[in-house]
Amino acid sequence: MLGVDGDVCGGVSTRKVKDVTEALCGTSFSKSTVSHLAAGLDAELGAWRSRPLEADAYPYVFVDARYEKVRADGRVVSQGVLVVSGVRAPDGFREILGVEVSDTESEATYHELFRSLKARGLRGVELMVSDGHEGLKAAVSRHFQGASWQRCQVHYARNLLGMVSAKKRKELGADLRAIFAQASRERAFGLASSVAEKWRGKGNEQVAEHLEEHVEECLSCLAFPESHRKRIRTTNGQERLNQEIKRRTRVVRIFPNRESCVRLVTALAVEQSEEWVTGRRYLDMEELREHRCLEEFVEQSEEVMIMEP
Repeated sequence: MLGVDGDVCGGVSTRKVKDVTEALCGTSFSKSTVSHLAAGLDAELGAWRSRPLEADAYPYVFVDARYEKVRADGRVVSQGVLVVSGVRAPDGFREILGVEVSDTESEATYHELFRSLKARGLRGVELMVSDGHEGLKAAVSRHFQGASWQRCQVHYARNLLGMVSAKKRKELGADLRAIFAQASRERAFGLASSVAEKWRGKGNEQVAEHLEEHVEECLSCLAFPESHRKRIRTTNGQERLNQEIKRRTRVVRIFPNRESCVRLVTALAVEQSEEWVTGRRYLDMEELREHRCLEEFVEQSEEVMIMEP
């Protein structure tokens, strides 16, 4: 079923499935047989989407969304495909945690998604990485109190570069890369302040204000081990997964219904997640544990120094 590039999962018509199976197998299946097979597949994929999340913790969680065209009530509508992945502790492997298809990418949608993930066992979240969607930010602050939020540096840079003319983008891009390359929040903030004043002096008040108000959102990764920062500062890993989903859904173009969209996207997520958890370790989580121990030691030392006469 999945061997035909996911077409059956993609929800193509039973007539097309009949043609494909006849060409490949020398026989054809009735519409009722195809529908029965699809129902069995839906049950299996549904069980995967609702499976317990059994890792000790998921310190890093990545959230991203893309859109697919789906037929509903006699018209073509856009549906948000929300995918959540995480890095597990203590083994450091990546895993796709959740897949949802919804009418809109809204705060209510993310509330429901995060509520479901927590009910399934999502815990130990220290950093959420996503774009700057306001509804997503609000849902993160409500459901993961104590966790930091990292705004994807790539998304942020694209937004900021759109505020200047084409001939100035190279210069602004270099300024942003310099800020993001700093080893500490203090140095990054200091450089960001200087860059903001520079662009204010160039007459671009919008860039200056945006840097002053929002660049801090892109620097949460600096509170984590340096060896981890390259992979937790953006949603690039999630974007690559979305590109693979797009490559496969492009064949379908318009899904006949929402269920067919869920079916294909989930099947692709299962395949990718299995590759991740059986492949190479994504991050060494022992480095995070050592980083936290060092922070705790420094805090305790500072407390002792304050208490000493």
